[in-house]
Amino acid sequence: MQKKIMFILTIVTLMSFTMLQKDKKETTILISTSFGEIKLKLYNETPKHRDNFIKLAKEGFYNETLFHRIIQGFMIQGGDPDSKNAAKGKALGNGDVGYTIPAEFNATLIHKKGALAAARMGDDVNPDKASSGCQFYIVQGKKYT
Repeated sequence: MQKKIMFILTIVTLMSFTMLQKDKKETTILISTSFGEIKLKLYNETPKHRDNFIKLAKEGFYNETLFHRIIQGFMIQGGDPDSKNAAKGKALGNGDVGYTIPAEFNATLIHKKGALAAARMGDDVNPDKASSGCQFYIVQGKKYT
């Protein structure tokens, strides 16, 4: 299993973001990988997260980063700047952009397959539930709360 994950991480080396303005309600992001493309929506209900993601994407921050954490049936995580040109076997997931984003929870936006969310540290070390300034995940499976 570990070898399979490392193989996938080795293959997924290019990620580029293109912003496609759909309408005033949402922005659509296109992630291009060696496995294909993923379209994601950024909602106005979470403006700080939306604006930060767009800013980093426009700056090319996410280009050539890896999906460094995969939990089958749950999510895939990316956005760690340390994953760019990472040596084989390097521990990933601790890289950051130097800031966090205040929590923007919204009961109408739930974890369902395909949902994009910002990664964050656990409540025990992050009582304000602030999000990572750069790391994100895409929900892979059923609804989780």
